[in-house]
Amino acid sequence: MTSICKDPVMLNEWHPICSLDDLNIAKRTLDTMLLGEKISYKLSDDREILVWRKDAKYVKLPTKSAYGFVWVCLGEPPETFFSLPEYDEPDRRNVPTGAFGVNVSAGRAVENFLDMGHFPYVHTGILGEEPHTEVKEYDVEVSTERDEVLATNCKFYQPQPNVASTEGSETDYIYRVPHVNCALLYKSSPDPNRLDVIVMYCQPMTEEWIRAHTGMCIIDDKSTEKEIRLFQHLVFGQDKPILENQYPKRLPLDPRMETPIRADKVAIAYRRWLSNKGVKYGTIN
Repeated sequence: MTSICKDPVMLNEWHPICSLDDLNIAKRTLDTMLLGEKISYKLSDDREILVWRKDAKYVKLPTKSAYGFVWVCLGEPPETFFSLPEYDEPDRRNVPTGAFGVNVSAGRAVENFLDMGHFPYVHTGILGEEPHTEVKEYDVEVSTERDEVLATNCKFYQPQPNVASTEGSETDYIYRVPHVNCALLYKSSPDPNRLDVIVMYCQPMTEEWIRAHTGMCIIDDKSTEKEIRLFQHLVFGQDKPILENQYPKRLPLDPRMETPIRADKVAIAYRRWLSNKGVKYGTIN
């Protein structure tokens, strides 16, 4: 039985429910689930985004559009929202690359997104390959001022670092977690002075089911939108069975429940950050 969220941290947070592209295409009322509650949404005739609880049609929920997606709050919306200045750079391709239903908690999905160690085994020939399996030492910061987790100086050899790549290279990574259920990956791009950004915004439908909304904010004037989406679908399609075989499906926050290794230090920082925030929904404390 699905339980309705009573966690104030999660209730008073913005959560993604769809891309603006999908909303524009639909032209009808759509239904989904957020934190155990059924909600409906649509684009009105005057192009206002309307979201409501399914059993309370005339009570609009707080909504916002940001970075190509629709965000909703079931409680008191926070005054601040994380920044993504790259989204507004005029020469970037901002492509929503699909929403994927996954039988796992949001925290588990974010943690998998942060894990370089699985690249050679899960994304063979694309994001990694043997014998290049070592996760080199990297730096992790938990910023109180910015309220986010940041992993820098990450490097990993990849046979196909991005959509348009034709050969492998050692790729520079920065991982950023600016939201309890969202992760951003900054990686080498064709421009040596700027990084591509790959995003995953998780919608916690229940404690153990999510929709992972993905997108790319990239410097790429060669690939078609179809090629960009297919690349993301291939990568996430490889991750999905791994995620759904996670046990337990909720994310344990007690460090004694799962044995960490050196390569997991960004995941350890992420769990500690969630614990310090008091996140209960979708976790095991």
